[in-house]
Amino acid sequence: MSPARLAGGRGWASARSLVCALLGAALCASPAIANGQPQPAPATPTPGQAPADAAGPATPTAAEPAKDAAEDVGVPSAGTVEIPAAAVAPSQQPVQKEEPSTPPPPAESGFFFGGVGRAVAATDGELGPGRDADIVWRGSRLDESTFVQMDLERQDYWQSTGATTRVAVRLVVDAPVLHYNNARPWNINMSLRNAFVEERDLGVKGLSVWIGSRLYRGDNSELLDFWPLDWLNTLGGGVRYDLPSKRTYFAAHAGVNRPLTPYYLQSVDRAPALNQPGMTTVNLLDRQRLITSFKASHTIPVGEKGGVKGVLYGEMHQMPSGTRETAEAGVYESLPRDSGYVIGAQVSPFTGVNNGHLHLFLRYAGDLAAYGEFGSPSQPAPDGTATGAHELMFTMSANYETGPLGLMASGYVRSFRNASETFDFGDVDEGVFVVRPHYYLADWGGIAVEGSYQALRRGRVPAPADPTAPGAHPAASHHSGSMVRFGLVPFLNAAGKGDFKRPQFRFIWLVSRRDEGAKALYAQDDVFSQRTWEHFIGLNVEWNIKASPAF
Repeated sequence: MSPARLAGGRGWASARSLVCALLGAALCASPAIANGQPQPAPATPTPGQAPADAAGPATPTAAEPAKDAAEDVGVPSAGTVEIPAAAVAPSQQPVQKEEPSTPPPPAESGFFFGGVGRAVAATDGELGPGRDADIVWRGSRLDESTFVQMDLERQDYWQSTGATTRVAVRLVVDAPVLHYNNARPWNINMSLRNAFVEERDLGVKGLSVWIGSRLYRGDNSELLDFWPLDWLNTLGGGVRYDLPSKRTYFAAHAGVNRPLTPYYLQSVDRAPALNQPGMTTVNLLDRQRLITSFKASHTIPVGEKGGVKGVLYGEMHQMPSGTRETAEAGVYESLPRDSGYVIGAQVSPFTGVNNGHLHLFLRYAGDLAAYGEFGSPSQPAPDGTATGAHELMFTMSANYETGPLGLMASGYVRSFRNASETFDFGDVDEGVFVVRPHYYLADWGGIAVEGSYQALRRGRVPAPADPTAPGAHPAASHHSGSMVRFGLVPFLNAAGKGDFKRPQFRFIWLVSRRDEGAKALYAQDDVFSQRTWEHFIGLNVEWNIKASPAF
């Protein structure tokens, strides 16, 4: 063999040895490199759910293929040879890794998009536009209008502190839509409902804190589309602590809001400072409402999956005093400091299967809080405050599913009195009950029917200024009205069988019958004041996509 050929062979052998050495070093270093990478947040078990290490073998996911059954029980797989442990030197035996005490981390992290919405195209019996025909505060949601809520969230787990954060932004867009109201210039009803940051487990396990603008609420009444106990919209912050059992938590919140009404804000034109020309706008009255809330919740397990949840709830409302100008220029009136309160409770037995539950809510609001978080007292007490106003409401909401059948029901009775001493038209007693059974022809669709009854009684009807004028109504000590509604709703569920599964595609035919008292609630020449029977025929789709998987 020539010297050149011998030298080339030695060089190739040296290069091969170098490559093998580098590969060996990389393989040895890979565990250390992997251990140094940031990890996703540990999964937090939901209330009543056992930790992953106590729930038996883990279920394989798409991100982690299932292991062979032989591997789980220690049986060697095909093509391998098992060496008895006694035949291996102690120094060569693999070190058994200690299983972590916390559940495995979730795969989800990063940005998430979700939202809630409804699109409606409807007509009445005479091909006019379909309208919401309820006469009470909250009625059937079958004839509600189009709206869209878009959620964009960012979730991060911070390994150095063990905390998880969520940045949540919700944009709400209401009707009109371009294809129905194609007017120029274009306009849109839009608001920023959520813009807050929330953290969990920072410093204390089970503790969460949030700051920002937030729609803050609890359990809802699905058929009536509202939250009977806690339903707040404020700019502020809150804190919540979950006990290690995950069955009990305590929460508190404080925030402000300010509707653009004369009760909160009055802007006037004044001469600018230091004799400058023109006029400038000054907020003569500028008040905001401070709302604080407190909540305690505890769940008692019943059976394997069911339980009973109990909630105690309270709110405090406060407003500062202020001054505003009357209709007569240069004449001012003082608005006194005001306050109010809410106390309430909830009892909710649930089955833990197919969203089976019964929510029972009791809520009492006094003084300023009786008008709601955005309300303005239109009939104040003699001292100018909302003292004496009150609202009492009892609400129920339920769902039960078995086989091809589903049954949803909801209703409330409500009594409101304003702060004035007389029983006037602003005082109201009302109630509604809605029931909607479903029959599933297949997992992907079926037929629902909905029946409802709603009634109200208002206070004194004042005498008309001109009894002979068209539409004049005689004076009365009170006014009552009622309405019966029946709806036929074939539907398609792309997500499968379930009363709460979304998106849901619907064809709606809703028939309503008003009595004379209900017709009298509408102004002269409004078609609702003339029709006893009302039809709502249309197409409807609703969707509800949760953004963050962990919060």
